[in-house]
Amino acid sequence: MSDRRRLRACCLALALLVGLVLVTKANSRRTDSVFTTTATPWEDVGGLSMASLEWTACSATHQCARLNVPLNYSEPQAEKAVIAIIRYPATVPADSPLYRGPILFNPGGPGGSGVAFIESAGPALAQLVGPEFDIIGFDPRGVARSTPRVSLFETDAERALWPVGPIRDLNASEDAVARHWARAQITGRLASETAASYLPHINTENTARDMLRIVEAHGREKLQYWGFSYGTVLGAVFASIFPDKVERLIIDGVVDTEDYFDTMWANNLIDADKALQTFFDGCFAAGPNGCAFYAPTPEAIAQNLTDLYETVRARPVPVRTASYYGLVDFELLHGTMLSILYAPLVYFDFISDALAALARGDGGPLLDAIAAAGPRPFECSCDSGKEQFEFLEQAALLAILCNDGRAVPFELDEAERHYKSVAKTSSFGSLFASIRIACSGWPDLPKKHFQGPVGGNTSVPLLIIGNTADPVTSLWAAKKTAKAFPKSVVLTQDCAGHSSLAAPSLCTRAYVRRYFLSGALPEPDTVCPVLMAGSVFRNEELETPVGEQETFSANERHVFDAFQAVQRKSWFGPPRFLL
Repeated sequence: MSDRRRLRACCLALALLVGLVLVTKANSRRTDSVFTTTATPWEDVGGLSMASLEWTACSATHQCARLNVPLNYSEPQAEKAVIAIIRYPATVPADSPLYRGPILFNPGGPGGSGVAFIESAGPALAQLVGPEFDIIGFDPRGVARSTPRVSLFETDAERALWPVGPIRDLNASEDAVARHWARAQITGRLASETAASYLPHINTENTARDMLRIVEAHGREKLQYWGFSYGTVLGAVFASIFPDKVERLIIDGVVDTEDYFDTMWANNLIDADKALQTFFDGCFAAGPNGCAFYAPTPEAIAQNLTDLYETVRARPVPVRTASYYGLVDFELLHGTMLSILYAPLVYFDFISDALAALARGDGGPLLDAIAAAGPRPFECSCDSGKEQFEFLEQAALLAILCNDGRAVPFELDEAERHYKSVAKTSSFGSLFASIRIACSGWPDLPKKHFQGPVGGNTSVPLLIIGNTADPVTSLWAAKKTAKAFPKSVVLTQDCAGHSSLAAPSLCTRAYVRRYFLSGALPEPDTVCPVLMAGSVFRNEELETPVGEQETFSANERHVFDAFQAVQRKSWFGPPRFLL
């Protein structure tokens, strides 16, 4: 009997083992995240067609559908992929002259679930773009409820025992690079063994083609789209392949596509330390009553964080709370600090309390918060169909980024050189250096799909949005991308955080809505301020009006409430190392 068959036969025994192992280290829960979705089983959603969408009510407010698309667009009549789609319908009737059709959204990743995003954040996004539009989310091919779904394992127990997430902290130990490289070789072999039939077709070009099929199934000819983070790669690829099929296209929190398709991931962190500095400056400005991690100067706060890193590196903090247990070590703390930079208004206040407690030797607040927000613990089910539509986030993430990018040399020496190079780019470089190395063992699949360069004269110019201090997609990349698409304009949002959803801005919202309605763009070099720019700390999870919130106009309150609703939904849920 093979080792893999033994694993399948011993599912229950492995589940018991996993139950003991997973709780010993919080990082081990960051495996293939699982998101629950609509009450209607996806196998009961809609009829499958390549020409139209049959919508099924899947909640009180949303409708769902599935669409057949070619698995291989070079053989359109052969095997099919099935794309799961969700809609928060426009409140304007479809037969009204005011109805403006669907806007497709992609929340990032790669491998992020658009169904989960729109299921939770659809109503809030509708408030931002207006009632004339259908808000559409879809799971890209290989992801979650779309099939075939990327999975590198025969059992859930195997998956739990061998996390495939591409991001590890390569500064966590002396052998971290070598271990991460070695694991990548095994993961690559698993990919070649279990997914060869469909895996070559899981890439961004094919997803862009799927988006056009979704638009056409709506009875439309051109795409309206808003993509965040990796969704900017998807949007830029669509605009490059189908420049005459762009009706409205916003890319927000822009990835350097050249760096992405080179599988380097070396330019993402250009502004990460600038974003971290906003935590130090904000904590100092809030004072000892506003920031629990306060020190007399921003430099002293920064030094206290460095001291904490070294403390938990030398002696990880053991934690046992009423709900969870595990270790707070260097990798967990360092990764969490990068994650909180995605959404300062949500996380800065929390992290100041958690850091202050950790400095006293109490890791409970930090670990409890991560555990509460993270994916549910692994459970082994004897019903093989029960988890058919689980969201295996990390497997899809790895497949898309490794398939999209150029082949990575497999030698360990190359991995060591890459780590040393990227580690110099930012204090968080040891985290992002691991992404390229994760692809070093990936199967040698054909690379005939689109790999750049992006650009072209689109039928309508793009609106490109970047923040002044985005930790993982710099404003520099937004400006670089704009040069590839003539007449496109970069709108700068003046805040820290990842994409324009990091902070509420009446100004940004107005430009977004105007663009979707008329195609009008802001003047070049426009910079939008954000609401609550000086009120990051002590906001009680944004519940209680603080400072300038007390003087909000009705319009400002409307935008703030919509932002707040999006922030609390699945895309910004647990702190995690995803773009």
